[in-house]
Amino acid sequence: MNRKNLTHKAGRDNAEPVGGGGRIRPVNNPREATKTRPAGGKDAKSTGIDRTRNFCIIAHIDHGKSTLADRLLDLTDAVPERERMEQILDSMDIERERGITIKAQAVRLVYRREENGDGGEAEYMLNLIDTPGHVDFSYEVSRAIAACEGALLVVDASQGIQAQTLANLYLAMEQDLEIIPVLNKIDLPVADVEAVTEELVELLGVDESEILKISAKTGQGVPEVLDAVVDRVPAPESAVEQTRGLVFDSHYDAYRGVISLVRLFDGELAKGDRVQAMGSEEEFEVLEVGCYSPKPTALPKLGVGEVGYIIAGLKDIEALRVGDTVTKVEDPAESVLPGYAKVLPTVYSGIYPTVGDDFERLRDALQKLQLNDASLFFEPENSRMGFGFRCGFLGLLHMEIIQERLEREFDLDLIASSPSVKYEVVLQGGETVEVTNPSDLPEVFEEIREPMVRATVICPKEYVGQVMGLCHEKRGVSVGMEYISTKRVQLTYDLPLGEIITDFFDALKSRTRGYASYDYDPKGYVASDLVKVEILVSGDPVDALSFIVHRDKAYYRGRAMVEKLKELIPRQQFEVPVQASIGKRIIARETVRAYRKDVIAKCYGGDITRKKKLLEQQKAGKKRMKQVGNVEIPQEAFLAAIRI
Repeated sequence: MNRKNLTHKAGRDNAEPVGGGGRIRPVNNPREATKTRPAGGKDAKSTGIDRTRNFCIIAHIDHGKSTLADRLLDLTDAVPERERMEQILDSMDIERERGITIKAQAVRLVYRREENGDGGEAEYMLNLIDTPGHVDFSYEVSRAIAACEGALLVVDASQGIQAQTLANLYLAMEQDLEIIPVLNKIDLPVADVEAVTEELVELLGVDESEILKISAKTGQGVPEVLDAVVDRVPAPESAVEQTRGLVFDSHYDAYRGVISLVRLFDGELAKGDRVQAMGSEEEFEVLEVGCYSPKPTALPKLGVGEVGYIIAGLKDIEALRVGDTVTKVEDPAESVLPGYAKVLPTVYSGIYPTVGDDFERLRDALQKLQLNDASLFFEPENSRMGFGFRCGFLGLLHMEIIQERLEREFDLDLIASSPSVKYEVVLQGGETVEVTNPSDLPEVFEEIREPMVRATVICPKEYVGQVMGLCHEKRGVSVGMEYISTKRVQLTYDLPLGEIITDFFDALKSRTRGYASYDYDPKGYVASDLVKVEILVSGDPVDALSFIVHRDKAYYRGRAMVEKLKELIPRQQFEVPVQASIGKRIIARETVRAYRKDVIAKCYGGDITRKKKLLEQQKAGKKRMKQVGNVEIPQEAFLAAIRI
């Protein structure tokens, strides 16, 4: 790809790349310190470094990344015929059920092709990383990009360039990866190959001949993708004799301990080596090295430029973290490889076990899941719902996936509180505090500031009005509008993060019939007229259901919440008032009616005073019951609160 001709179209000419701002990008490029000895130099023959290619597949969600990975696996015979299935790299049940990629998956392919026209074959080792496409999992993409030299940028020929396509492209450009544009789904009747090709030419500044046109579903054009990877993606390079490997992913195995995915930038690792994690300064012995092809396969060693896994039998989850550098104890490296910027959560929620005794199990589960998902943040918290954890996520989908994984993989029954964002509150003395839980908001303060984001929405031109209306409903401020082609428009808005973390994506898809896409970057804090709305059940506040909202929307949100809770809270033997309040002022109320036993059914005829006596006794009994009775709020109520 000709980088000199690269133009930043789609309205981001003056904007910082999506990976900027310390949100989801590596701190530095690990390859910058390794580009002094060319591939094919010393040790190149013995390690095969000149025939190694490390690349990833990046794209917007549902543009065909996993399907293309399947075809590449088929062409290189990585999976036996009897074991082949769709989306083989999407190994989690949640990924298959939802049809999305959640975790980046690394796999090694062996590609043989004829060279020099003499009938001889050359064998290439291709390390492929299939990445997620949803904005909530961009941190996975950034880590995968740091382990590669090239990227396949996949674009759907029926949908064109989408918001996350641009986001992932800028991440790859920031790391100086070789970009190979791939136009997928050209076999669809609705595919507009010419128009999308023009978009890619204009965006990337490449010749049309450099764009690969394929159908990953049918396999058309896919062999040319492998050839392009071999011909265009540069081989790894190394400048340091000492071993240095970057840990870019990990997961916990109950039998084997911590299993870490490593990209070796320098040196080699073999079974039996004494290794040190340079960040935590922990030393351990390597019990096994290997690669995924796509099943775990043990190898004698991992050489320079290769991607694989190491197992050291570690039971301490803190010993080897994502972003750490591993080196040999006997000949340690002088400097660590640049790791990753600490990811900043955007959405916060409390997660509590329904059974109090499961608190420690939940802590262990979160620690093991954090090893597999470095973007997860959690800290202990105590509220009316009991002991739990305040967790930070990169978005609402990320939150749903984490809760579902905790319940499925660790057999936990959990309740999650309403999602919120981090606010800055200026107290009367001038001190500024951060608030992530609405229940922690002080009663008296000078002002409250909410986080803002710059959102980029790409949609067909006929839906511009609907998108603009939605953004204004969410208190958005228009920044710019640009036509990226004759049919599609890019809109840029500054939006409050608290307004878009819940239903913005669903509303956007609904109003544009699924054709719009969006991405956003943090933009700092802005003072706003915000209030805390508390939900009271039988007069007692429920911390998990309280939320912070703009004053103009407080009544409507509070009304919607109490009406939904009236439907979901089961009826008791006494009336249950459900109220929404701002401070001491009640802004909405609904009542869950009591069950009523017909105590006068046995009174047929006779004096009316007998009936009145029975009704008064029933009334007094319900009053006593209301004073001592507890109202159980089902989990469906908390889930409904999230959707509201």
